[in-house]
Amino acid sequence: MNVLEILNNKPAPKSKARKPKRDELKPGECLCDFCTGKCCHYFSLPIDAPQSWDDYDSIRWYLAHGQTIVYVHEEQWYLLVMTKCQYLLADNRCGIYLNRPKICREYKTDDCEYDGGWAFEKVFETPEQIWEYAEAMLPARRRPGRAGGPVLPIVTLGTSAPIV
Repeated sequence: MNVLEILNNKPAPKSKARKPKRDELKPGECLCDFCTGKCCHYFSLPIDAPQSWDDYDSIRWYLAHGQTIVYVHEEQWYLLVMTKCQYLLADNRCGIYLNRPKICREYKTDDCEYDGGWAFEKVFETPEQIWEYAEAMLPARRRPGRAGGPVLPIVTLGTSAPIV
């Protein structure tokens, strides 16, 4: 199963009960009571849009670590790291709810991923994907060689064969 399948709630639900839609909740019910804790299984940070081969190579490095994706949403590039919060309990509830970090306290269910999948402008899951994209977007890479630079002599140090 790939990262996007996990984020789009493709895994089998824990129970056979139907997950209610947001607008079907009864007074006093909370989305979190029915959720798989998707927001507690990753973090995502904005990154600079790549402009050069070195920038794309850095993104390639991120993707080489597995459980990461890079995506573009509304022209902003993001690094997403799949890693479960250490305080998430087996029932997908927060184990430190009353003392949770500020980012969690400010997170509202109004716009959470509870009942929707993700759709992005661009998604990269492997180093090969970002490299192929870079090759399509950037001018050809310069190959190392002697073009344009001085030709240095081969130095020999008391031997009959040159040291290369």
